[in-house]
Amino acid sequence: MRVSRLMLVTLRDVPAEAEITSHQLLVRGGYIRRVSAGIYAYMPLMWRVLNKITKIVQQEMDTAGGLQTLLPQLQPADLWERSGRWKAYTEGEGIMFHLKDRQGRELGLGPTHEEIITKLVGETISSYRQLPINLYQIQTKFRDEIRPRFGLMRSREFIMKDAYSFHANEADLKATYNKMKVAYQQIFSKCGLIAVAVDADSGAIGGAASQEFMVTADSGEDLILTSADGKYSANQEKAVSKAAEPLLLKGDEPSVINTPGQKSVEELCSKQLLNPSQIVKVLAMLALIEDGKEQPLLISIRGDQELNEVKLINALTNQIGKLVIGINSITQDQLHSQGLRNWPLGSLGPDLEDSYLNGASSWNNEFLRLSDHTAAELNCFVCGANEIDKHRNHMNWSLLGGVPRKFDLRKAKDGDFSLHNPNQKLQETRGIEVGHIFQLGRKYSKALESSFTNEAGKPEPFWMGCYGIGISRMAQAAVEQHHDEAGICWPIAIAPFQVIVVIANIKDASQKVLGEKLYQALQTNSIEVLLDDRPERAGVKFKDADLIGIPWRVVVGRDAESGKVELIKRSNKEVQLLSSEEAIEALIRKISASIK
Repeated sequence: MRVSRLMLVTLRDVPAEAEITSHQLLVRGGYIRRVSAGIYAYMPLMWRVLNKITKIVQQEMDTAGGLQTLLPQLQPADLWERSGRWKAYTEGEGIMFHLKDRQGRELGLGPTHEEIITKLVGETISSYRQLPINLYQIQTKFRDEIRPRFGLMRSREFIMKDAYSFHANEADLKATYNKMKVAYQQIFSKCGLIAVAVDADSGAIGGAASQEFMVTADSGEDLILTSADGKYSANQEKAVSKAAEPLLLKGDEPSVINTPGQKSVEELCSKQLLNPSQIVKVLAMLALIEDGKEQPLLISIRGDQELNEVKLINALTNQIGKLVIGINSITQDQLHSQGLRNWPLGSLGPDLEDSYLNGASSWNNEFLRLSDHTAAELNCFVCGANEIDKHRNHMNWSLLGGVPRKFDLRKAKDGDFSLHNPNQKLQETRGIEVGHIFQLGRKYSKALESSFTNEAGKPEPFWMGCYGIGISRMAQAAVEQHHDEAGICWPIAIAPFQVIVVIANIKDASQKVLGEKLYQALQTNSIEVLLDDRPERAGVKFKDADLIGIPWRVVVGRDAESGKVELIKRSNKEVQLLSSEEAIEALIRKISASIK
């Protein structure tokens, strides 16, 4: 391929909408172009990268026993209603694009395909003898992101590989889950990415167990917590740990203290000379239940800890027995819209009376009270007095009517102690999620009445697994992990081209002839080569070569008359002056060794 025919447009300035380095470089390098918020066109260079990633994914999936298929992107609402996910995905902050056809039937643009595949397999697989099977597809997915950002990292349209396995029993599901974990590790390794597997929350997809694969990067949206011995890793949504011991509050008679304007833990500590670990803060929240009910909550947590909303949603779902779609903090405006009086927000205690909910227009009229273990374990603490500008000192749970039901509701954080080894402290790193695998169990097969005939001749719901990889996200994650101040440094396995031949001065006959000779020779030896034959200054070409990040560069310049060229390795800028024949031999040898 010749650069003059590539439709390559590079930018020197950083695009205004590009927040992180990988997004900036992909736009500047002409790999992607923004069409609208969260919607990008993949330009020819990017399409070559995506095809290479896709081929690696296909190879490993096929090796692991996967069967490739292609499922419809338009999905009928009734399937999602049967699984209980339609409202969660389309209402409130739901991520599914949905529409009605000319007959008034509701449809969704698929962000994922559990319902469709469960229906199809249930209609085609009848016996345990036909199991296990593992079906995968690679296609465009759609998600109505509230705030699209970071280019392909959080876009509204993206390319994904999703696979779904079906089994006769849980043991077989776990075996395939482990096989897929190995396949994923192979995929990331072959693509030149450093990725770690971490325990993760299953979220709206559900299931008994799941793991995310994170490409480590400072700009990653996800926080990962790992133990120094490498035996524990989880994202913050899922991570568990033991918090540091609280600073003891010396016992004294309970009392009410005036705390004017001290509505936050920070303000309270500053004015009352307290430590945050000596305070029980109470959060007033509202949970939206799948049946449309709205449940007020009082959450008690130690003052030096942060609430993990994912853990709270999971705890509520388990306790209520119904899916919790979302939660939010209660504000005075919400109270007014319910016809309720003002609450002493900022001075709430765990024992706020249910009478504060009397007359609510749509909320349940009793609080659901939960406590994080860190708060429940305090024997003496400060908490709100349920009066504006007043708190209670030297309180204990018996004085408050007992400890609310206890759960792990806090965010694990850097410096916490690991549960598997109390001598190990957790450390924080950031990562970009590029893959996620789930043990779904029988959630979908039961909901959609999809079953097979077992060895006893009786119908039984399938055991299922689900396995996703973001193809387009992987491409950008690779840039985030492999770049320098000059541009992208593609791993050779997924680079759009392996070599770029730069003719420094296209008007120089000897340079042009040698450049063309090198170009043809590399093609003959099955090297993917790009020839920069543009009538641009040498400096412009060199900057563009660095920006687009082709792993090897051959510069045909002033030494062309003597048959010599510069061979430059993009990753470390190592330069060798070689004859053209030596350069060709070196490239064949080095590229062959690097892609095995």
